[in-house]
Amino acid sequence: MNIKATALALILAVTVTSTVSASEIYKWVDEEGGIHYGDRPTGAASEERLTVRSRPTNPEAVQSQVVARLNAQTARAEATANAPQGPSEEELRAEARERAEKCSTYRQRLERYAQSRRLYREDESGERVYLDEDETQAARERVQNQVEEYCSP
Repeated sequence: MNIKATALALILAVTVTSTVSASEIYKWVDEEGGIHYGDRPTGAASEERLTVRSRPTNPEAVQSQVVARLNAQTARAEATANAPQGPSEEELRAEARERAEKCSTYRQRLERYAQSRRLYREDESGERVYLDEDETQAARERVQNQVEEYCSP
């Protein structure tokens, strides 16, 4: 009974204390220049014995890295959420300039449409096609709507 307990204690001690394990890996180059790896020797002239050492993973270190990454992601998400969401002042000024230009363009067009007795459009060949009275009225209303859209605050 005492021998069994001693043997069990010895096996347990060896298992617990062996934190680094080593294994042998062989590397060789074939005739075509391809690199190969294996766990058994092949006898090739270019064969090289590599020693690979590994240690068990520290779960506490892994957990702390995961928590740190999650905290960093959360901080970035909060910073993004707290960032101003609206357009910048430069974008607002550019939009105001564009609206003012369109307002001016459409006002001039409305004045031209109001003073013209006949309106026309050009067809595919560049020829003028005059609008009838209903089409003329519809064109004036479209321009009036555009003036209201771009010239109102």
